[in-house]
Amino acid sequence: MAAATKPLATTAIDKSVAAKWSAPLAKAGWTSFPNIIFERQAALGLTPLDINILLHLAGYWWKPGENAHPSKATIAKAIGVSPRTVQKRIAAMETAGFIKRIYRKTGVGDNDTNEYDLSGLIEAAKPFAEEKIVERERRQKEQADRLTRKKPLAIVKGGKAD
Repeated sequence: MAAATKPLATTAIDKSVAAKWSAPLAKAGWTSFPNIIFERQAALGLTPLDINILLHLAGYWWKPGENAHPSKATIAKAIGVSPRTVQKRIAAMETAGFIKRIYRKTGVGDNDTNEYDLSGLIEAAKPFAEEKIVERERRQKEQADRLTRKKPLAIVKGGKAD
């Protein structure tokens, strides 16, 4: 199976990615993934392997409303584990409610690769994101208050003697 690449588009985001990672890496394809998921992976109960699998699923999720559907073998080959290991971790994330597997059939009725709906993960991560936003806004307000607070006048003792 060929490597996934995003449709070509030049946006401010694409240019920012290229400025950070280089034009060839950006042109080869990049993935958007919320920081809060890997920052709070322990609180979510996700293993490092789960995060790696989720990154690959995100890499194949190009448009809202269209779920990713790479094969387990494709993911396994990319991260250096067996397809069975990927299958077990996806099953565990499905049990946790993070992933919903959607079974697909080909036009002739054969099994096709599953689609993976990540809406459960999104819902599970939202409270952590909201908590982070509230904390960031609190810190920004404290900083702004510190910068605008009037400082008391200092009385200088001493000075010139008459």
